[in-house]
Amino acid sequence: MTRILFVGQKPETVDFSDPSLPPGFNAEKINAGIALGVAKMTERGWRGDTCMITPDAAGNAMLEDALKAATYDCVVVGGGLRLPPKSLELFETVVNIIHKAAPNAAIAFNTRPEDTAESAARQLSER
Repeated sequence: MTRILFVGQKPETVDFSDPSLPPGFNAEKINAGIALGVAKMTERGWRGDTCMITPDAAGNAMLEDALKAATYDCVVVGGGLRLPPKSLELFETVVNIIHKAAPNAAIAFNTRPEDTAESAARQLSER
């Protein structure tokens, strides 16, 4: 079975006052999108896991633990980790953790939680 890990920032820790984020975003909308993204992975016959991290060392450890606990075919990094300019350091850290802990997994990037399955499919079709 194809196994996907969706990594994002825990919605409750996002600074929604950041002007670089889309207007109207909130934790409730993001959580609903995550649930829809996981459902779409399930519809494809994949196992979709999530790892919503905090933007600190504890979040890094959560991601490392998740990657050690299973072998993933693809790891999808959410837009909330890579789009806000102030998240650049966190984004770099996340990509390097994935690269080191899951060197055989494809890495994909979504534009919103709902298109996580499509993002993974792009990378899995190229393998």
